Amino acid sequence: MFTKAYIPFRGYYSSPFAKWQGSLAQFHALELAASTVRRWLDERDLSPEVLDYLFLGYTIYQKQAFYGGPWVAAMLGAPGIPGIALSQACATSTSCLFQAAAGVELGSFETAGVVVCDRTSNGPHVVWPNPSGPGGEVLHENYLMDNFNRDPYAGNPMIRTAENVVTEMGATKAQLDEIAACRWSQYEDGLKQDRAFQKGYMFPVEAALSRKQTVRLDADEGITPATAEGLAKLRPVLEGGAHSFGAQTHPADGNGFLLVTTEDKARALSSDPGVQVQLCSYGFARVEKGFMPKAPVPAARMALEKAGIGIEQVAVVKTHNPFAANDLYFAREMGLAPESFNNYGSPLVFGHPQGPTAGRCVMELIEELALKGGGYGLFTGCAAGDTGAALVVKVST
Repeated sequence: MFTKAYIPFRGYYSSPFAKWQGSLAQFHALELAASTVRRWLDERDLSPEVLDYLFLGYTIYQKQAFYGGPWVAAMLGAPGIPGIALSQACATSTSCLFQAAAGVELGSFETAGVVVCDRTSNGPHVVWPNPSGPGGEVLHENYLMDNFNRDPYAGNPMIRTAENVVTEMGATKAQLDEIAACRWSQYEDGLKQDRAFQKGYMFPVEAALSRKQTVRLDADEGITPATAEGLAKLRPVLEGGAHSFGAQTHPADGNGFLLVTTEDKARALSSDPGVQVQLCSYGFARVEKGFMPKAPVPAARMALEKAGIGIEQVAVVKTHNPFAANDLYFAREMGLAPESFNNYGSPLVFGHPQGPTAGRCVMELIEELALKGGGYGLFTGCAAGDTGAALVVKVST
């Protein structure tokens, strides 16, 4: 449980998410994140010197990422501060926010910057030495594809974990399609009034593709509309399974940034000092091998217990839902209607760059709570290795 850690209202941004092999596929994820953070700070008239420490979250290795946090800190204009790199697959943003909040709580620093980014496009191909191999042959892997398709412990691809949960629940493809269509409808709500909801937290990406050409991304790219009729026509990805491509997320590219600081500093850095955003608690879990979509439930229960509240006291719920099975299981276990959470969007629709995914969900959680006039919010999501992570935040207006 935290009592001293706050996020300034709109002291954060998420870039739009670009489709896999799309507009951001050629840009170094760490360099692009640093330049975008610097532009955002400049636009807010904030000096990078406001930062005492930096947490960098990413999961897909980039060239010279060995230098991680300190390199990103220097690129965004804060060369005098250290930084640490964290990676927990889909829970990376959650873990970074947890560590930043713990540092503020302990008084280790006053203000931390959380930079989260990933480029799932053009992932590295890794070669490992194999001294005992015949003829000096090497071991190799496609860093993204090989790991998405096989958990070295459970021995299965990620989609199989979702199908395992579907089988245990006795769920049907029609039920998953219904959730996917609902999530698309909720995402459309975030596009209304010229994307008014998204523009509360989203910041465009700009990068030079060449001396004469600049790429600018103002809105999500590669989003596929989902209707009940269209989803019904799609076949399951796995034979005998229930998830079509329309009932699962897609890899993407993007980045984000959040400030975590003290109550007084958050008020000073907030775009609206009348809105307070407190980080209340963190929860984590690991479930049985090969059942990843279950993990958000025990993680959420831990976070709620540490915050001293029940699910009935939560005004807004956001989940990281790479598969529709995640939300169906969560709804059943927590006693919620599937359509009652993930308003305005979720990774099932807007995509999954991994590192910044949960960060964007937390931003949407805060924005929706502010629209509702405050209250408690819960974010929870799964991560590779059958793990889960959750956060409870409180918005006061």
